[in-house]
Formats: sequence, structure tokens, C-alpha cells
Amino acid sequence: MKTGVIVYVAGKEGLNYEADLEEAGKRLNIEADRIEVVSSMDENFDLMHAWWFLTIKGMKKIVCMTAEVVNHSQLELTGREMRLCG
Repeated sequence: MKTGVIVYVAGKEGLNYEADLEEAGKRLNIEADRIEVVSSMDENFDLMHAWWFLTIKGMKKIVCMTAEVVNHSQLELTGREMRLCG
């Protein structure tokens, strides 16, 4: 079963301009076939869009994990997660 993970970046602290959400998400070392990173600051790509994107890419199990920005340059998982489907 293909697994997709949505990393939802919560909190008020933002990343530096040099840091990229996708790159920061890859450094989390999450075992999944596909990872999408979303934040409340991105008005064009939200949790629902990420879920839909993973669904049409064939992911049968989709989990949402929450992360926070640390030191304006990296993401850290909070330990909270919920299964969205599968």
C-alpha cells in the first residue's frame, strides 16, 4: 500500500527566506512514498489540496503530521498525527 504524508506546519514562527518548506520537509526523514508540506501561510495550497494531490497520485494511506519551525530554518515534528484515509 502506497503511503503519503502531509506535513502541516503550525505556529507563528516562519522560515527564513533561504529555507524552503519542501527541502525542510525532506530533512525530516519520514518514511513515505510521497510527502507534501503545507502551512497556514500558503493561501494557494492547503491541507485539502495536499490530500487530493496524494489521492490522485495513488496513495492509499494518507497521514497528516504536525510540525513547527525551529530556529527559522528547520522543521521539527510535534508528535501529533492523524490518519486521513487508508
